[in-house]
This record gives sequence, structure tokens and C-alpha cells, in this order.
Amino acid sequence: MLKIFILIRKSIKNSFDNIRNEQLKYNLLQAIPFWIGSVITGFFAVMYAQVFAWGEHLMNFIFDWHAWMIFIIAPIGFVLSWWLVKEFAPNAKGSGIPQVMAAVELANPKEHRKIRNLLSIKIIFFKILSSVILVIGGGAVGREGPTIQIAGSVFRKVNEYLPEWWPKISKKNMIMTGAAAGLAAAFNTPLGGIVFAVEELSKTHINYFKTALFTAVIIAGLTAQTLAGSYLYLGYPKTNDVSLMVMFPIVLVAAVAGILASQLSVAMLKINSWKKNKLKTDKANVIFLVICALIIASIAYFINREILGSGKEIMERVLFTKDKHEDWYVPVLRMLGPALSFTSGGAGGIFAPALTAGASIGSVISGAIHLPPNETNVVVLAGMVAFLTGITRAPFTSAIIVLEMTDRHSLIFHLMLAGMVSSIASILVSRHSLYDVLKVNFLTELRQKD
Repeated sequence: MLKIFILIRKSIKNSFDNIRNEQLKYNLLQAIPFWIGSVITGFFAVMYAQVFAWGEHLMNFIFDWHAWMIFIIAPIGFVLSWWLVKEFAPNAKGSGIPQVMAAVELANPKEHRKIRNLLSIKIIFFKILSSVILVIGGGAVGREGPTIQIAGSVFRKVNEYLPEWWPKISKKNMIMTGAAAGLAAAFNTPLGGIVFAVEELSKTHINYFKTALFTAVIIAGLTAQTLAGSYLYLGYPKTNDVSLMVMFPIVLVAAVAGILASQLSVAMLKINSWKKNKLKTDKANVIFLVICALIIASIAYFINREILGSGKEIMERVLFTKDKHEDWYVPVLRMLGPALSFTSGGAGGIFAPALTAGASIGSVISGAIHLPPNETNVVVLAGMVAFLTGITRAPFTSAIIVLEMTDRHSLIFHLMLAGMVSSIASILVSRHSLYDVLKVNFLTELRQKD
């Protein structure tokens, strides 16, 4: 097998040596690694989405079969998810976006070797395994953030395997492009991937990597669509015939969602800090995880099962059925679930849970002020943008993602307004985003090890 691989590499090199146009040769060599990484990313994104959806279906099947089983599968899922990450891939915990942000910052001549701790094949395997186990156990986590770390790992490995004679490619540009391709493939939102790379990751002028970025996002998205079919993450909610007065509830929902999202971020960071300072042994961590799992299981069994999983079914129900108005406590559950799940130490993202929390806030408030169905849909979408902005502090990325996942381009101004209001409101609680603080934590840990 190794001999075949060497022969292929020699054949490719000879083919390129035969190209007389040096500029064309150089451009092709620069582009090919991005193309390869994008195809692999699209494949991983689709496979991961299917496995993750299977995990959620299995959790719901078990709950429907015998609801009391949640008291068994939740503690097992939380503990096993944490243990896998702790033992085999500590930097696979959580979302994955802070790890990618840290890797981008480490992409310099002095520290680039540390990137392998954050982006690797081992990270890919345990990221998928841990997050799927956590969601089977009822964890309120998503797959979108993990897909971004998986994509960053894919692009890094492609870059690492390039032969010596290949033109050197910027590690930073490779990682940022991979992250954008991962988000585009996870949500089927190519513009969202591009805006995410620019708004959340880039400290480099976009001119230096715009061609690679656009190409990678397109190829990763097309690969995902080829494997999974052309689809929208949510669908086409009805939003026609809304009055200009809907801007007022949008501002209200955005402010509330931004403040609550920022409060949730602060709470999760405090839980992480408390765990680090107080839970010094594996036994203490296991006890903490079992308690968290039993809290979630008890709420699901006795109050409302909507605390479980990523919550995508909540978004689909309030947007596409007549049952548009959630009970007042559902937003509380949709914040409590991620707070306990995201801080468990296992793998799992917060993108989808944040969107769900925002949707439930929009649903509750629109029901309280008796908005008609189409205006309720607009306010729900605004809540999704606002809550995600409160977590990420990336209003344009949040607005574009929700815009693309619902194909409601006529709402661009409504959603951007929600993002901007939320961004301002969230700063009142904390100046720094959840991802920024976690990024600094990862960088500090890696640098202290040296």
C-alpha cells in the first residue's frame, strides 16, 4: 500500500513537472490541498450528521419505550462521554470552536507545533464518539461546533501530508478555511461559513485567502449536498405579510435573548471554573456528572422532555405547525440543559441548543403579546439569531446562518437588527464571548505545559 502511495505521489509530481506555465502550476498546487480537504470535510459532515441524528432517535426511542430508562442512560451517557475525552483526547471536549480559534492563534513559527494538540485524527474520532454518546444520554448538545473542529483537523492533516516539494501553504489560512467549510457543510449555509471565517476567526486580510475560502466552502457544501441531497436545515417558514410594527417585538426579544445568552455563558464559565478548583479527583467528577444527569432525567420524566437533545424539533414545531407558543418555563429548560451538558467535560456543541433557546424565547414572548402566526415566525427567527449572537458575539454570522437555513432572504434587515440589538445587550452582562474565554483557557493550558 505504501509503495502504491509513493508511486501515485511520483506520478502527480511528474505530471505537474510537465506543465510549462509556472504560474498555472503554482496556482494548481496551492488549490489542490483545499479541494481535497473540502471533499473530505463534506463527507465527514454528512456522516457525522447521520450518526448524531441516529443518537437522538435512539434516545427518543428509549424514552418512548420506557420513560424511566432515562434515569439509567443519562448517567451512563454523561460519565462515559466525559471519560472518553479525559482519557484519550482532552482537547476534544466541548464545542470545538474555541479550539479552532486557539489553533489559528498558534499558527505562527514559534508555536505551530502545539496545534496538533487541538486538531488531529484522534480528536476527530473521540469528538464524534463522545458527542454521540452524550446525546444518547439526553445531553443538550449539538453537532455543528464539533463539525468545525473536525474540519479544522482534516485541513490540518491534509496540509501536513503534503510532500516536501509542494509549495508551502499558510497553516492559519488552511485552518480558517477548514473551519468555514465545516460550518458550511454542517448547516448547508455557504455564506454563513464565509462570514464566520471573517467575523470570528480572521485576523488576516481576507484578500490573502479569499479564493481558497470561497472554493473550499463551495466544494464542501456540494459534497455534502451530493451525499445528503439538497436541503435546508429547517425549511421554509411562512413570514409574508408582516407589518413594520413587528420590529418592536423583535427588539424586545433580541434584548431579552442577548442578556439571557450572555448570562448563560457566564454561568457555564463559572461552573467550569468551580469544577477545575473543587473537583480534583475522578470520583468527584463522576459524582458531579451523575447529579447533573439525574437532574436532566428528572426534569424530562416529571416536567417536560424538551430539555433533552439538541432541541431541533422545538424549532420545527414552533415554525411549521399551529402549536407555536411554548410554556414559559421551556426557555429555562433549554438553557439549563446546555448549562449542565456543555460543562460536563464531554464533547458537544452549543450552536443548535442556542438556536433552540432563542426560538423558545421568541415563542413565549410572541404568545404573550398575541402575535399572528407569520409574525410569530419572524420573532422566533429573530430570537434564534439573538441568542446565538449572545453566545458567539458574531451577529452577522448568526443572522446569515438563520437566513440561509430558512431561505428567508426578505428578512435580512429583521435578522440583522436582532443580531445587533443582542450584541449590544449581551455586552451589558459580559464583555467577552464564551468562545473567547474558552480559547484563552486552551491557549493558557498549552503554553503552561511548555
